Amino acid sequence: MPKIVFIEHNGKEHVVDATVGKSIMQTALDHSVPGILGDCGGECSCGTCHCYVADPAWQQRLPPIAENEEVMLEGTLHTEANSRLGCQLKVTEEFDGLVLRLPHSQVL
Repeated sequence: MPKIVFIEHNGKEHVVDATVGKSIMQTALDHSVPGILGDCGGECSCGTCHCYVADPAWQQRLPPIAENEEVMLEGTLHTEANSRLGCQLKVTEEFDGLVLRLPHSQVL
């Protein structure tokens, strides 16, 4: 089972066991990780599962950004070159060790 690290905007880390086939967004919700809201339920229509890929090397290892994700990111607050939507990333065994930072804009 791959382990994924979510880092809240304040630096608090959450190391979680991820289920292969689930999205990063659902993984965060299943483990009550603050900062991932998933308001649209994973339909790529709200941007509230926005996260940052912490290590640039991982950007090359993840699936490329699809057009619908790119369009949604354009309307999301505080995007960076390493921004992704967690609903669009399905967990694989190769995600073991992935570290994601969460934006301040998604704090409740």
